[in-house]
Amino acid sequence: MAKKYVYFFGGGKADGNESMKNLLGGKGANLAEMAGHKDLKLPVPPGFTITTEVCTYYYENKKKYPAGLREEVEKALEKVEKLMDRKFGDAQNPLLVSVRSGARKSMPGMMETVLNVGLTEKTIPGLIKQSGGNGRFVYDAYRRLIMMYSDVVMEKAAGIEPKDEQGIRKQLEKIMGEMKKQKGYKLDTDLSVDDLKKLCALFKDKIKEALGKEFPDEPKEQLWGGIGAVFSSWNGKRAISYRRIERIPDEWGTAVNVQTMVFGNMGADSATGVAFTRNPGNGENKFYGEYLINAQGEDVVAGIRTPAPINEYSKSEHNKDLVALDKSMPAIYKELFSIQNRLEKHYHDMQDIEFTIEKGRLFMLQCRVGKRNGPAAVRMAIDMLKEKLIKKEDAVTRVTPSQLDELLHPIIDPKVELTKKPLVRGLPAGPGGAAGQIVFSAADAVEWAKKGNKVILVREETNPEDVEGMRAAQAILTARGGMTSHAALVARGWGKCCIVGCGAMHVEYAKKELLIDGKILKEGDWITLNGTKGNVYEGRLPMMDATEENEILTSFLKVCDSIKRLGVRTNADTPDDAKRARQFGAEGIGLFRTEHMFYGKGSDEALFLLRKMIVSKTVDERKKALSELFPYVKKDIKGTLEAMDGFPVVIRLLDPPLHEFVPRDPAKLEQLASELNITLDELSGRADALHESNPMMGHRGVRLGVTYPEVSEMQIRAILEAAAELVKEGKKPYPEIMIPVVCDVKELDDQLMIAKNIYKEVLAKYNLKRIKHMFGTMIEIPRAAIVADKLAQVAQFFSYGTNDMTQMGFGFSRDDIGGFLPSYLDKGILADDPFQTIDQEGIGELIKIGIERGRKARKDLEVGICGEHGGDPRSVEFCHRVGMDYVSCSPFRVPIASLAAAQAVLKNKKK
Repeated sequence: MAKKYVYFFGGGKADGNESMKNLLGGKGANLAEMAGHKDLKLPVPPGFTITTEVCTYYYENKKKYPAGLREEVEKALEKVEKLMDRKFGDAQNPLLVSVRSGARKSMPGMMETVLNVGLTEKTIPGLIKQSGGNGRFVYDAYRRLIMMYSDVVMEKAAGIEPKDEQGIRKQLEKIMGEMKKQKGYKLDTDLSVDDLKKLCALFKDKIKEALGKEFPDEPKEQLWGGIGAVFSSWNGKRAISYRRIERIPDEWGTAVNVQTMVFGNMGADSATGVAFTRNPGNGENKFYGEYLINAQGEDVVAGIRTPAPINEYSKSEHNKDLVALDKSMPAIYKELFSIQNRLEKHYHDMQDIEFTIEKGRLFMLQCRVGKRNGPAAVRMAIDMLKEKLIKKEDAVTRVTPSQLDELLHPIIDPKVELTKKPLVRGLPAGPGGAAGQIVFSAADAVEWAKKGNKVILVREETNPEDVEGMRAAQAILTARGGMTSHAALVARGWGKCCIVGCGAMHVEYAKKELLIDGKILKEGDWITLNGTKGNVYEGRLPMMDATEENEILTSFLKVCDSIKRLGVRTNADTPDDAKRARQFGAEGIGLFRTEHMFYGKGSDEALFLLRKMIVSKTVDERKKALSELFPYVKKDIKGTLEAMDGFPVVIRLLDPPLHEFVPRDPAKLEQLASELNITLDELSGRADALHESNPMMGHRGVRLGVTYPEVSEMQIRAILEAAAELVKEGKKPYPEIMIPVVCDVKELDDQLMIAKNIYKEVLAKYNLKRIKHMFGTMIEIPRAAIVADKLAQVAQFFSYGTNDMTQMGFGFSRDDIGGFLPSYLDKGILADDPFQTIDQEGIGELIKIGIERGRKARKDLEVGICGEHGGDPRSVEFCHRVGMDYVSCSPFRVPIASLAAAQAVLKNKKK
């Protein structure tokens, strides 16, 4: 059988269904489902989908189509004509179609659309007749086609780069703007039929002048031009940028959907709109949406006119005076409400739906899983679980790690916000707080962000070309647009703070100024946005943690915990860190770095004594300094063990090169020399002796303990005595003593002997029979992974230090990768930054070898990871797959790791 490239839908039947997203794209699969599924059979205008395989073929064969495609398109078009009782290109009774993209994953606004295809000078009279003599509507549709087609097909798809950013669409908009100004019109709908006729002629002249080609007035040429333009837009600049951000593979391709046109711009009994089965901004189970009377779909998304609410719940400051759909067309609203209910029950998820009302008749143009921000995603997952619409496994897959991350981001300090008056208000399109410096273009947002500046992208309205700048900005602020505008849709998908539709502000791009009620703000001025309320404030307001007492977040993490098998611990250096991590459900500490107690608040005395120990010349000097330091170390460790009562705490012995702790401040050097009773010159000589050519591979970690056993003795004694005191107080401490930078089992033998002797002494001192603890090592040197079977004969646990293992495995200095890594990523030499995501081919193999060999020697060997990778979702999935016991990450990444660990269980079940 010949391969099928075209799939028909309409009239209660469909060749495809929702499960065929890879072939039909998300839009095509859902149109087939809505039109043909026995439980739906919704009023979907008939049409057909050209598969993603054609897109792949198109790019592999120099933009040519596979044999037989044109014949399949003709047959599908005939089916549509028969259902509609109209004929494509017929002068008396014409059929018009739309040509739209549809990748398997939604890419809002990133690819092209052409509406009103098939409208020509020849078919205009027939459409006027169909519309009951509505010439204004027909010429409005014609001018839209000319604008879209010249922009999408004749310029972009042809690869023509506009000069000075003045593309053909902008030139045509300028002509229309001049006519409106000349006539004293405010809205496009004010243009009369004669105005529109004249405009169409002017448009055609401008196209010939600017692009050197006539606008095609032949239906089939328009159709194939539109199809080719949609395929070409898959590799358009903005689509490629969006795919990079969203990690969508280039080889997926897009489908093309050709569908009968239904018209929302036929007059007062016609409209077009976008709605969501639940509020995408906060997750409430309320039907939410906007619509425009006498308009086409592009008008709603473009934000050119303020859309009206579909119901009372959808009202805002900007549209509260406009008539809601449930009041203007109650019967249509009732039908729409019923359909949205059926769609959500059918798909078991929140749906984003597009609809058109043509002369009092409702049509469904699209449905897809609605984009939502993080807070809304978590709320919907928990609510739908309570409603028994989904199972707990579904709830976990409904929230992405990046969406969960949004709940952990700051909000404006509410106490400070109460004292401030908003500069302007808009629609709350993306939640949370953000402060940044104003920039007015996407390019500037990218450039400023590269330099480390926090910026807010301010635009009259965004368009898909702004996507990279939107990504680089902390937040987005627009003067125009509603909750379904491009800015709102994209920001919501990314969980970015965003406010749209601030009608009281005006952007002067040429002057790089923002005007609000007579006040002028310039590029670089600071503003603060509350994306949850839609408030904009002048200046930089302080932020605070938004996670306190978040019941929905707590409920969601409990669901994750009920599914995951991998433990999640935290990297914590203070009791405060430990407490915060416990609130997020951390099951212990996977990395407590003893050296961190010598930095930050209240560390001056301890740091001075550490320095005294470091520059000591004799064993007696060193022991004296260590005995003075001991109570500080013990106190800090005791506080952390207490905060994690009953949970394990992996305590890494002193790891960094000693020279890092030597002071550079002359006053501190003098104080140190005085305390040691030596001259500054002698102190300087001792400090110089600590200098190493390659300190990261020098005298550090276990090597300190081997050369200076008293350093290990002090730390191990502090750990065990702290635990002993807590046992005496009725607590359940569980320290795990970790020896870092090990490459040979004899190093562990040496340190274990010290630990055993001190353990006996501490038991005797506190009159205890046992202190629950473990002795283990950090696997961070590639050789350690190879000899893991020998190390496991001594070590009771392994903790992979993937930061250093990546550094040594790749031969990359993580402090110096900035000069070359961006080029490696851009050129595809590396798919990911290996310091962000575990390199599974190389470093991952070392990890697997270490686990396999280690567990052959010790079956109950505990294995975890404590590098930054412990909070990276893809790395967490890898750790689950190779059989680790836990991952450890920073306190604020604990929820992300818990979600990733739960998702890893479900993902590997499917495999």
